[in-house]
Amino acid sequence: MATQVALLPQFEGTRATLKCQDNLAFMRELPSESMKLIVTSPPYNIGKTYERRSTLETYLTAQSQVISECVRLLHPRGSICWQVGNHIAEHGEVVPLDIVLYHTFKDHGLRLRNRIIWHFEHGLHASKRFSGRYETILWFTKGDDYTFSLDPVRIPSKYPGKRHFKGPRIGQLSGNPLGKNPSDVWVIPNVKNNHIEKTIHPCQFPVELIERLVLSMTNEGDSVFDPYAGVGSSVIAALMHERHGYGCDIVQEYIDIAWERVRALRNGTLRTRPMGKPVYDPNLPNGGH
Repeated sequence: MATQVALLPQFEGTRATLKCQDNLAFMRELPSESMKLIVTSPPYNIGKTYERRSTLETYLTAQSQVISECVRLLHPRGSICWQVGNHIAEHGEVVPLDIVLYHTFKDHGLRLRNRIIWHFEHGLHASKRFSGRYETILWFTKGDDYTFSLDPVRIPSKYPGKRHFKGPRIGQLSGNPLGKNPSDVWVIPNVKNNHIEKTIHPCQFPVELIERLVLSMTNEGDSVFDPYAGVGSSVIAALMHERHGYGCDIVQEYIDIAWERVRALRNGTLRTRPMGKPVYDPNLPNGGH
């Protein structure tokens, strides 16, 4: 199947490129150092419908091949964000994939900038261990000169009116008027059955999670790539903010849904959870929304 490209009229010149293809084959068609942000959530080797369970060693070898090609595609001032959870090994042993994959990135000379904790409040209930409610995002760069903008992703300050009470700045606001740094712990709902973005994909990215990465690590006109694109949430987040979005997946149905979402974005009917919307709290009026 030929690669499809869509130009979105409301974002002049912004491209969506999606293809049902093995990611190594897809990446080999792309020029080196062409991607400002590579963001993805690879299979965790736990037997989901879209993956074939293998030994951990085989899985890590395959991941190493994909990561190597991603490093080739990464812009010198770009970022790789690899979002992973846990692999469950024999006898129910938990293997944290961010730990076992860390050295694969380091072997390419990449530098870890953050280990971001993505916390969500709903998921499967465990009976022989505590229920898992977080995953991690490993953020790597090629060097020390990398694109990063904090202002577009600041969140409301806890004490916005707080002022200095002594010293040369007495009486002045002590915090940034645009808000505070969101820190390395992000509380964002995962995509479950009642989520506004839910499709058939069993492990779908919430768009707002990727928006924060796109806005902080790229500029308008930059390219964003997801080698395990699923139903296209990374591409959607890129297009929403006037970046080019690239993605591939081996499941044709997922790519078809991704194109449906791109078209919905183009005609203004795509429904996504707004970035920064408070997490629903049943103890507050209207859940705090």
